[in-house]
Order: sequence, then C-alpha cells, then structure tokens
Amino acid sequence: MSQLNRKEKDMYLQFARETIAWKLGLRESPPEMEQQGDPSGAFVTLRKRGNLRGCIGNIVSERPLSETIRNMALSAAFHDPRFLPLESEEFQDLSIEISLLSPLKKVNNTDEIKTGRDGLLVRNGSRSGLLLPQVATEQNWNRETFIDQTFHKAGLAPDLRNDADTEIYSFTAEVFSEEDL
Repeated sequence: MSQLNRKEKDMYLQFARETIAWKLGLRESPPEMEQQGDPSGAFVTLRKRGNLRGCIGNIVSERPLSETIRNMALSAAFHDPRFLPLESEEFQDLSIEISLLSPLKKVNNTDEIKTGRDGLLVRNGSRSGLLLPQVATEQNWNRETFIDQTFHKAGLAPDLRNDADTEIYSFTAEVFSEEDL
C-alpha cells in the first residue's frame, strides 16, 4: 500500500464525488480520469450530516485504484443493502471518506490486534465480516469488543474464535476524507 500525497487524495475524493453526481444526473458526463494508481483494496464510506449513509469496498483489487474508487463510490451510493439508493436531494449533505487497504495478514494471536490501527476480516465457511480500523475508534471499542463486533457482522458467534474453520485477518488502512481538507 503506497502512501498518497495530499494532491492525489484530493483528486480521488473529487473523482468519487463527481462520479456520484453524474449518476444522480447532477452533471452531464461522467468524470474522466486516466486509469491510475496501483491496485489496492479500497472502501468508500458516505456520511450524510455525519451519519453513515453507505460503505462498500473491495478487500483486494487487481484493477487500477481509480477504477476501484469509481466502482466503490457508485456501490456505496446506490447498492449498499442497508440503505435506499442515494437521491439527488441528499448530495449536498454528503461527505466522502476513502480507505485504502494494506494486504491481509493472518492473525494467529488476537492479542496482536491493535484497535484504531488494525481492521479485521473474519471468515468461517461461507460467512465473513469486515470492519475498517476507524470503526473501533469511532465506537470507542476495546480490542475484545471490536473482535466480537466483527464476528457479529459476519453472523458468527464470538465463541467461534477458536474454531478450526475460523480465519481472522488484520489489515491497516490509509484513510482520508473531504472533512480532512
């Protein structure tokens, strides 16, 4: 995961915003951006007046970062199953956050997990759940609560932590938002 400079962060945030605006019919043509940026897992989080309005991402991507951000911005705005599709009246109240993910690292000892630094992915069979690193900080969760909530998101009981079929992975994220500008 490469570190982006301020200009690159601004460019990706603007691209995500203009992509959503185009899909809402608030601009005539889709924004153009050369396919650029090393492939990276990325999440786009939308907030409306500070409240979650959509969050969708790819853990891993083989596509250029610009393409991943475009696709995740559209998915967060229009395909997050927790929310109705975004409407144009909501656009002015929207803030955008992008999280670029590091590669996944298998966790062998949950004591290694540091809240605020690590995001988690839990898998067991066909069930999986992921929470970004900033969620623990935003919710003021300790490590145990963060792990339990990741299991809950996967639809798994926390006592499956030691199940032979359970896999836990950590990752870090470079997080930037329009609110940081």
